[in-house]
Amino acid sequence: MDATPPIHARVEVGWQKVRADGRVRPELLEAAYAEPRLRQLFPWTGMGELHFSRCTEQRWTWDIPYIQPAPDGEYWVSGPLRSESVGPAATPARAIMMVVERLPPGCGPAFVGTPEELAVHDAAVLSAASKPPDTEHSTN
Repeated sequence: MDATPPIHARVEVGWQKVRADGRVRPELLEAAYAEPRLRQLFPWTGMGELHFSRCTEQRWTWDIPYIQPAPDGEYWVSGPLRSESVGPAATPARAIMMVVERLPPGCGPAFVGTPEELAVHDAAVLSAASKPPDTEHSTN
């Protein structure tokens, strides 16, 4: 019997695929994986970039900065949107910290599903949290 939670297993498979595809520098992958707040997110790659998603299925979320390779073994942190730039990072550790400092509020373990399903889930959680507690009305 496998006691691994499904979300953890899906995210771990994502990390294994990113390692195997060879698009991202190994030292950056190891630094990202060593950071618990990023390890719980779903990783994906594109054009040598390391991205992090709050959900496990495509189209992944674009609300977390990502890391690009730069010349001379350095990095550039951008995002979350392609038109936004955070800045240069000389080391993988610095690039990781720049991403972690810009995680969205309440960014937790990746959600099993698509961005649309995540949005519905987040709206339901927000709605439930904003409702006043159910109180019993006493009669006189």
